[in-house]
Amino acid sequence: MSGAVDAKKVLALPQVPILCYHQIRDWKPTDSKTAKDYIVPPDHFQAQIEMLAQLGYHSILPDQLLAYLTGGAQLPPKPIMLTFDDTDVDQWNVARTELAKHGFKGVYFIMTVSLGKPHYMSREQVKELADQGNIIGSHTWDHHNVKKYAGSDWATQIDKPTKELEQITGKRIRYFAYPFGLWNKAAIQELKKRGFVAAFQLIEKRDDQDPLFTIRRMIVPGSWSPAGLEHAIGKNF
Repeated sequence: MSGAVDAKKVLALPQVPILCYHQIRDWKPTDSKTAKDYIVPPDHFQAQIEMLAQLGYHSILPDQLLAYLTGGAQLPPKPIMLTFDDTDVDQWNVARTELAKHGFKGVYFIMTVSLGKPHYMSREQVKELADQGNIIGSHTWDHHNVKKYAGSDWATQIDKPTKELEQITGKRIRYFAYPFGLWNKAAIQELKKRGFVAAFQLIEKRDDQDPLFTIRRMIVPGSWSPAGLEHAIGKNF
């Protein structure tokens, strides 16, 4: 499908805001300033999701985004995508519950090395997320930078995790998020060969030839107020 996509048409369409979350927990005294950019306290997260609901946002999933970007499919008013990286159990305990209150669904990019380990989601929780209508995507085996892959790394980091996630969910894994948001042309081609239909980076410019494999997301720092998040959405998308 990717070969038939008109990249210029994709790039010309208004971008859908896509938020990226990691840990959702209270800050600890040992958390550095940088770490706090990736840790959103639960009350902040609750206020942010409440704000999105009150402003009339509707959560969408990657299939809807792809249909919009490639075929002009209509999206609901004020679409937004809510994504979660790295398999932290806070996403199960906090994010899943808050999203459900407002009828929102999320996209969970799973790092399979951590499945079932302390502070991370279990295989059963990942399956339940999928069963509840959320989307499960791949985030590699152990968060290794795709720009450094060689030889068997593709099997270790992409093929095996994809197979494991498909066995857990009973569904095809079609979407990928780059660790650290870092990508290169070689990675895009490898993902295409493996049947992925889109991939997500962070806030950098999209690739001119492959915008579907460099879809932009914005990390939400833990310090942002709901108003700050609203402003950033307008500024960045």
